Amino acid sequence: MSDQKKESVCVTGANGFIGSWLVRTLLDHGYTTIHVSIYPGTDASHLFHLLPPSGVNLRVFEADLLDYDAICRAVEGCQGLFHVASPCTLEDPKDPEKELLLPAVQGTVNVLEAARKFKVRRVVITSSISAMVPNPNWPAGKVFDEMSWTDLDYCKSKQKWYPVSKTLAEKAAWEYAEKHGIDVVTIHPATCLGTLLQPSLNASCAVLQQLLLGSKDTQENYWLGAVHVKDVAEAQVLIFETPTASGRYLCTNGIYQFGDFADKVSKLFPQFPVHSNCC
Repeated sequence: MSDQKKESVCVTGANGFIGSWLVRTLLDHGYTTIHVSIYPGTDASHLFHLLPPSGVNLRVFEADLLDYDAICRAVEGCQGLFHVASPCTLEDPKDPEKELLLPAVQGTVNVLEAARKFKVRRVVITSSISAMVPNPNWPAGKVFDEMSWTDLDYCKSKQKWYPVSKTLAEKAAWEYAEKHGIDVVTIHPATCLGTLLQPSLNASCAVLQQLLLGSKDTQENYWLGAVHVKDVAEAQVLIFETPTASGRYLCTNGIYQFGDFADKVSKLFPQFPVHSNCC
């Protein structure tokens, strides 16, 4: 793997929770040329605190996912591409199409277009457990696997737009990859938890924070698992470096409803006012 460790790689959404840990993990694995793309106007200064004293070329590119030319500038010269960026908020979007669906879907296509243009060897797309569940038609008692896709009609009826965005984005990626012969592998993390490297609170950790602070939101249509962000980052690099890796990889400790998660958290942290029976 020593030749692969020397490859230049690009990470989109690199200053977010998963992206920051991915950059740190790439550094730990010996990568020395890393292009990071960030949403225009956001801060990436914390990434430079992760660098060793010398020997690493970390280049920052501001790139809106809908700005193809900006994405191209970030991807040019790279042999590997980790597409992590995707809009995610706890608040319900006022305009789901503009705020979530368009940047997730068209943004993914733009990233793959850039990968094809610059002959990137492999693209690792960070999809989500939200692209696999909820799936009400999945056979009861059958273990969820890579054949499961989120039921779009169900999510739209419940106004759950993030799963819709992740599902449509991944389907667009597979369609593009098949049409153009791009080497794409997807990873599906559950709710990522762990130490923050970035200065601001991300959506998945905010879910845990709200629970610990006593939120009574039932989240009755929220399916999730839990996974440490370090494990997600290691899995992303492993997928990139393993030639035989292909298809979809679920990265989680299980799939269950929010009430079960709340119950587990209440047992782990009895000193906090967790409403485990509200869900």
